[in-house]
Amino acid sequence: MFDKLKSSVAGRPCPVCGSNTVSGTAFESRIDWEKLDDFAFSSRKTPEMMSWRMVRCADCDVVYAAEVPSGTTLVDAYHEADYDSVDEANYAARSYAREIAPAAGKLRRRGAAMEIGAGNGAFLTELKKMGFADVVGFEPSNAAIAAATPEARAMLREGIMEASALEPAAFDLIGCFQTLEHVRDPLQIARDVHGLLRPGGMVVFITHNYRGLLNRMLGRRSPIIDIEHLQLFSPRSVRRLLEEAGFSDIEVRSFWNQYPLRYWLRLLPVSAGLKNGLAGFLERLGLGGMAVSANVGNMISIGYRKP
Repeated sequence: MFDKLKSSVAGRPCPVCGSNTVSGTAFESRIDWEKLDDFAFSSRKTPEMMSWRMVRCADCDVVYAAEVPSGTTLVDAYHEADYDSVDEANYAARSYAREIAPAAGKLRRRGAAMEIGAGNGAFLTELKKMGFADVVGFEPSNAAIAAATPEARAMLREGIMEASALEPAAFDLIGCFQTLEHVRDPLQIARDVHGLLRPGGMVVFITHNYRGLLNRMLGRRSPIIDIEHLQLFSPRSVRRLLEEAGFSDIEVRSFWNQYPLRYWLRLLPVSAGLKNGLAGFLERLGLGGMAVSANVGNMISIGYRKP
Protein backbone atom coordinates (compact mmCIF):
# COMPACT_ATOMS: atom_id res chain seq x y z
CA MET A 1 0.00 0.00 0.00
CA PHE A 2 2.69 2.52 0.97
CA ASP A 3 4.76 1.76 -2.15
CA LYS A 4 1.78 2.80 -4.27
CA LEU A 5 1.43 6.03 -2.29
CA LYS A 6 5.08 6.92 -2.78
CA SER A 7 5.09 6.19 -6.49
CA SER A 8 1.91 8.16 -7.30
CA VAL A 9 2.93 11.52 -5.79
CA ALA A 10 2.50 14.58 -8.05
CA GLY A 11 2.51 18.35 -7.57
CA ARG A 12 -0.58 20.56 -7.33
CA PRO A 13 -1.59 24.22 -6.89
CA CYS A 14 -3.41 25.56 -3.85
CA PRO A 15 -6.44 23.29 -3.20
CA VAL A 16 -8.58 26.21 -2.00
CA CYS A 17 -7.99 29.10 -4.41
CA GLY A 18 -5.90 27.52 -7.18
CA SER A 19 -2.98 29.92 -6.70
CA ASN A 20 0.63 28.89 -7.28
CA THR A 21 1.96 31.70 -5.10
CA VAL A 22 3.37 30.48 -1.80
CA SER A 23 4.71 32.45 1.14
CA GLY A 24 7.20 29.79 2.17
CA THR A 25 7.49 26.22 3.39
CA ALA A 26 5.55 25.57 6.58
CA PHE A 27 6.88 22.04 7.17
CA GLU A 28 9.53 20.03 5.36
CA SER A 29 8.70 16.47 4.32
CA ARG A 30 9.36 13.99 7.10
CA ILE A 31 8.11 10.46 6.42
CA ASP A 32 9.68 7.24 7.69
CA TRP A 33 7.78 4.66 5.66
CA GLU A 34 9.18 1.79 7.73
CA LYS A 35 7.50 3.12 10.87
CA LEU A 36 4.01 3.36 9.37
CA ASP A 37 1.54 0.58 10.16
CA ASP A 38 -2.10 -0.39 9.53
CA PHE A 39 -3.28 2.55 11.64
CA ALA A 40 -1.41 5.20 9.58
CA PHE A 41 -4.63 6.16 7.75
CA SER A 42 -7.10 5.52 10.56
CA SER A 43 -8.93 8.08 12.69
CA ARG A 44 -7.85 9.20 16.17
CA LYS A 45 -4.64 7.19 16.08
CA THR A 46 -1.48 7.83 18.07
CA PRO A 47 0.28 10.64 16.14
CA GLU A 48 3.48 9.76 14.24
CA MET A 49 4.43 13.44 13.67
CA MET A 50 5.12 12.77 9.96
CA SER A 51 4.04 14.93 7.05
CA TRP A 52 4.39 15.72 3.37
CA ARG A 53 6.17 18.93 2.40
CA MET A 54 3.68 21.62 3.38
CA VAL A 55 3.66 25.15 1.94
CA ARG A 56 1.52 28.18 2.80
CA CYS A 57 -0.65 29.83 0.14
CA ALA A 58 0.09 33.55 -0.02
CA ASP A 59 -3.44 34.29 -1.25
CA CYS A 60 -5.82 32.32 0.99
CA ASP A 61 -3.61 31.27 3.96
CA VAL A 62 -4.15 27.49 3.69
CA VAL A 63 -1.16 25.26 4.42
CA TYR A 64 -1.08 22.40 1.94
CA ALA A 65 1.00 19.50 0.70
CA ALA A 66 2.65 20.65 -2.50
CA GLU A 67 2.95 17.06 -3.74
CA VAL A 68 0.22 14.51 -2.98
CA PRO A 69 -0.59 10.89 -3.86
CA SER A 70 -3.23 10.03 -6.44
CA GLY A 71 -6.86 9.84 -5.40
CA THR A 72 -6.98 6.10 -6.11
CA THR A 73 -4.08 5.24 -3.83
CA LEU A 74 -5.50 7.42 -1.05
CA VAL A 75 -8.87 5.68 -1.24
CA ASP A 76 -7.09 2.32 -1.06
CA ALA A 77 -5.10 3.46 1.99
CA TYR A 78 -8.26 4.45 3.87
CA HIS A 79 -10.12 1.34 2.73
CA GLU A 80 -7.40 -0.91 4.15
CA ALA A 81 -6.77 1.04 7.37
CA ASP A 82 -7.46 -0.51 10.75
CA TYR A 83 -9.83 1.06 13.29
CA ASP A 84 -9.87 1.07 17.09
CA SER A 85 -11.53 4.34 18.17
CA VAL A 86 -15.19 3.51 18.79
CA ASP A 87 -15.24 5.13 22.24
CA GLU A 88 -13.60 8.34 21.00
CA ALA A 89 -15.93 8.46 17.96
CA ASN A 90 -18.95 8.37 20.26
CA TYR A 91 -17.56 11.25 22.33
CA ALA A 92 -16.81 13.25 19.16
CA ALA A 93 -20.30 12.66 17.78
CA ARG A 94 -21.91 14.03 20.93
CA SER A 95 -19.61 17.09 20.89
CA TYR A 96 -20.46 17.79 17.24
CA ALA A 97 -24.19 17.34 17.83
CA ARG A 98 -24.07 19.76 20.75
CA GLU A 99 -22.36 22.41 18.62
CA ILE A 100 -24.61 21.93 15.59
CA ALA A 101 -28.00 21.61 17.29
CA PRO A 102 -28.78 25.36 17.65
CA ALA A 103 -28.16 26.04 13.93
CA ALA A 104 -29.88 22.84 12.82
CA GLY A 105 -32.90 23.85 14.88
CA LYS A 106 -33.37 26.87 12.62
CA LEU A 107 -33.62 24.82 9.41
CA ARG A 108 -36.99 25.02 7.70
CA ARG A 109 -37.12 21.23 7.44
CA ARG A 110 -35.24 18.17 8.69
CA GLY A 111 -35.67 15.76 5.83
CA ALA A 112 -32.42 14.24 4.57
CA ALA A 113 -28.96 14.56 6.14
CA MET A 114 -25.59 13.17 5.11
CA GLU A 115 -22.12 12.78 6.64
CA ILE A 116 -18.98 12.52 4.51
CA GLY A 117 -16.31 10.40 6.17
CA ALA A 118 -18.72 8.91 8.68
CA GLY A 119 -16.38 6.45 10.44
CA ASN A 120 -18.42 4.03 12.53
CA GLY A 121 -21.57 6.12 12.03
CA ALA A 122 -21.77 7.50 15.56
CA PHE A 123 -22.85 10.93 14.34
CA LEU A 124 -25.51 9.42 12.08
CA THR A 125 -27.38 8.23 15.16
CA GLU A 126 -27.09 11.75 16.60
CA LEU A 127 -28.68 13.12 13.43
CA LYS A 128 -31.57 10.73 13.94
CA LYS A 129 -31.97 12.02 17.50
CA MET A 130 -32.03 15.57 16.10
CA GLY A 131 -35.07 14.65 14.04
CA PHE A 132 -33.71 14.07 10.53
CA ALA A 133 -35.88 11.56 8.71
CA ASP A 134 -33.42 10.14 6.16
CA VAL A 135 -29.77 9.83 7.16
CA VAL A 136 -26.83 8.42 5.19
CA GLY A 137 -23.07 8.36 5.73
CA PHE A 138 -20.21 7.55 3.35
CA GLU A 139 -17.08 5.87 4.72
CA PRO A 140 -14.17 4.26 2.81
CA SER A 141 -12.84 2.15 5.72
CA ASN A 142 -14.41 -1.28 5.96
CA ALA A 143 -12.90 -1.70 9.45
CA ALA A 144 -14.73 1.41 10.66
CA ILE A 145 -18.02 0.16 9.22
CA ALA A 146 -17.47 -3.24 10.83
CA ALA A 147 -17.20 -1.46 14.20
CA ALA A 148 -20.59 0.26 13.77
CA THR A 149 -23.68 -0.63 15.74
CA PRO A 150 -26.42 -2.38 13.74
CA GLU A 151 -28.45 0.85 13.76
CA ALA A 152 -25.59 2.92 12.39
CA ARG A 153 -24.42 0.25 9.92
CA ALA A 154 -27.80 0.37 8.19
CA MET A 155 -27.17 4.05 7.40
CA LEU A 156 -23.56 3.63 6.20
CA ARG A 157 -22.39 3.24 2.61
CA GLU A 158 -18.88 1.91 2.03
CA GLY A 159 -16.83 4.10 -0.32
CA ILE A 160 -16.32 7.76 -1.06
CA MET A 161 -19.17 10.18 -1.68
CA GLU A 162 -19.83 10.59 -5.41
CA ALA A 163 -22.05 13.62 -6.00
CA SER A 164 -22.90 12.49 -9.53
CA ALA A 165 -24.60 9.39 -8.11
CA LEU A 166 -26.87 11.41 -5.78
CA GLU A 167 -29.92 13.53 -6.41
CA PRO A 168 -29.11 17.26 -6.57
CA ALA A 169 -30.67 19.60 -4.00
CA ALA A 170 -31.87 16.66 -1.91
CA PHE A 171 -30.30 17.26 1.53
CA ASP A 172 -31.08 19.68 4.32
CA LEU A 173 -27.81 19.20 6.22
CA ILE A 174 -24.43 17.79 5.19
CA GLY A 175 -21.58 17.34 7.66
CA CYS A 176 -17.91 16.60 7.08
CA PHE A 177 -15.90 16.32 10.29
CA GLN A 178 -12.10 16.13 10.51
CA THR A 179 -12.14 14.81 6.95
CA LEU A 180 -11.62 17.88 4.76
CA GLU A 181 -7.89 17.81 5.56
CA HIS A 182 -7.63 14.31 4.08
CA VAL A 183 -8.97 14.82 0.55
CA ARG A 184 -7.06 15.89 -2.57
CA ASP A 185 -9.61 18.50 -3.65
CA PRO A 186 -11.48 20.10 -0.73
CA LEU A 187 -12.92 22.82 -2.97
CA GLN A 188 -14.57 20.23 -5.20
CA ILE A 189 -16.03 18.56 -2.10
CA ALA A 190 -17.43 21.92 -0.95
CA ARG A 191 -18.89 22.61 -4.40
CA ASP A 192 -20.42 19.13 -4.56
CA VAL A 193 -21.99 19.68 -1.14
CA HIS A 194 -23.43 23.01 -2.25
CA GLY A 195 -25.12 21.33 -5.21
CA LEU A 196 -26.50 18.52 -3.06
CA LEU A 197 -28.12 20.84 -0.52
CA ARG A 198 -31.64 22.14 -0.88
CA PRO A 199 -31.97 25.95 -1.00
CA GLY A 200 -31.62 27.05 2.62
CA GLY A 201 -29.73 23.86 3.51
CA MET A 202 -26.71 23.88 5.81
CA VAL A 203 -23.17 22.54 5.55
CA VAL A 204 -21.01 21.94 8.62
CA PHE A 205 -17.25 21.42 8.39
CA ILE A 206 -15.11 20.66 11.43
CA THR A 207 -11.41 21.10 10.85
CA HIS A 208 -8.15 21.74 12.65
CA ASN A 209 -6.99 25.34 12.91
CA TYR A 210 -3.25 25.46 12.35
CA ARG A 211 -3.26 29.06 13.61
CA GLY A 212 -4.82 28.00 16.92
CA LEU A 213 -2.70 28.88 19.96
CA LEU A 214 -1.88 25.31 20.99
CA ASN A 215 -0.97 24.25 17.46
CA ARG A 216 1.28 27.29 17.03
CA MET A 217 2.97 26.56 20.35
CA LEU A 218 3.62 22.90 19.50
CA GLY A 219 4.70 23.53 15.90
CA ARG A 220 5.92 20.35 14.29
CA ARG A 221 5.07 18.41 17.47
CA SER A 222 1.35 19.16 17.12
CA PRO A 223 -0.85 16.09 16.43
CA ILE A 224 -2.23 17.86 13.34
CA ILE A 225 1.14 17.36 11.61
CA ASP A 226 0.24 14.02 10.06
CA ILE A 227 0.77 12.06 6.86
CA GLU A 228 -3.02 11.88 6.47
CA HIS A 229 -3.35 15.65 6.25
CA LEU A 230 -3.00 17.09 2.76
CA GLN A 231 -4.05 20.58 3.87
CA LEU A 232 -4.47 22.46 7.14
CA PHE A 233 -6.92 25.33 7.45
CA SER A 234 -7.07 28.63 9.28
CA PRO A 235 -10.24 30.68 9.87
CA ARG A 236 -9.39 32.79 6.81
CA SER A 237 -8.76 29.83 4.48
CA VAL A 238 -11.82 27.80 5.46
CA ARG A 239 -14.01 30.88 5.03
CA ARG A 240 -12.47 31.37 1.57
CA LEU A 241 -13.24 27.74 0.76
CA LEU A 242 -16.92 28.18 1.63
CA GLU A 243 -17.13 31.45 -0.30
CA GLU A 244 -15.53 29.88 -3.40
CA ALA A 245 -18.10 27.07 -3.23
CA GLY A 246 -21.02 29.54 -3.17
CA PHE A 247 -22.12 29.44 0.48
CA SER A 248 -23.56 32.42 2.33
CA ASP A 249 -24.09 33.47 5.98
CA ILE A 250 -20.80 31.82 6.87
CA GLU A 251 -19.83 31.35 10.51
CA VAL A 252 -16.38 30.15 11.62
CA ARG A 253 -15.53 29.70 15.29
CA SER A 254 -13.55 27.55 17.68
CA PHE A 255 -15.17 25.00 19.97
CA TRP A 256 -14.37 22.59 22.77
CA ASN A 257 -13.99 18.85 22.24
CA GLN A 258 -14.72 16.31 24.95
CA TYR A 259 -12.82 13.01 25.15
CA PRO A 260 -11.71 10.56 27.84
CA LEU A 261 -8.48 11.52 29.57
CA ARG A 262 -6.72 8.46 28.10
CA TYR A 263 -7.33 9.83 24.59
CA TRP A 264 -5.91 13.27 25.39
CA LEU A 265 -2.85 11.49 26.78
CA ARG A 266 -2.43 9.65 23.46
CA LEU A 267 -2.02 13.01 21.69
CA LEU A 268 0.72 14.37 23.96
CA PRO A 269 4.03 14.98 22.13
CA VAL A 270 6.08 12.85 24.53
CA SER A 271 7.85 9.51 24.22
CA ALA A 272 5.88 6.25 23.99
CA GLY A 273 7.49 5.05 27.21
CA LEU A 274 6.32 8.09 29.15
CA LYS A 275 2.84 7.84 27.62
CA ASN A 276 2.55 4.19 28.61
CA GLY A 277 3.69 4.96 32.15
CA LEU A 278 1.23 7.82 32.53
CA ALA A 279 -1.56 5.75 30.98
CA GLY A 280 -1.00 2.93 33.44
CA PHE A 281 -0.98 5.40 36.33
CA LEU A 282 -4.27 6.95 35.21
CA GLU A 283 -5.94 3.56 34.81
CA ARG A 284 -4.80 2.44 38.26
CA LEU A 285 -6.40 5.58 39.67
CA GLY A 286 -9.57 4.92 37.66
CA LEU A 287 -9.20 8.23 35.80
CA GLY A 288 -8.50 7.02 32.26
CA GLY A 289 -12.16 7.16 31.26
CA MET A 290 -12.88 10.53 32.88
CA ALA A 291 -14.38 12.93 30.29
CA VAL A 292 -12.41 16.15 29.88
CA SER A 293 -13.34 19.11 27.65
CA ALA A 294 -10.66 21.25 26.02
CA ASN A 295 -10.14 23.77 23.25
CA VAL A 296 -7.27 22.21 21.32
CA GLY A 297 -7.41 24.29 18.15
CA ASN A 298 -10.38 22.87 16.27
CA MET A 299 -12.99 24.99 14.53
CA ILE A 300 -16.50 24.59 13.24
CA SER A 301 -17.55 26.25 9.98
CA ILE A 302 -21.20 26.62 8.97
CA GLY A 303 -22.57 27.88 5.68
CA TYR A 304 -25.91 27.90 3.84
CA ARG A 305 -27.07 27.49 0.29
CA LYS A 306 -29.03 30.61 -0.52
CA PRO A 307 -32.83 30.08 -0.44
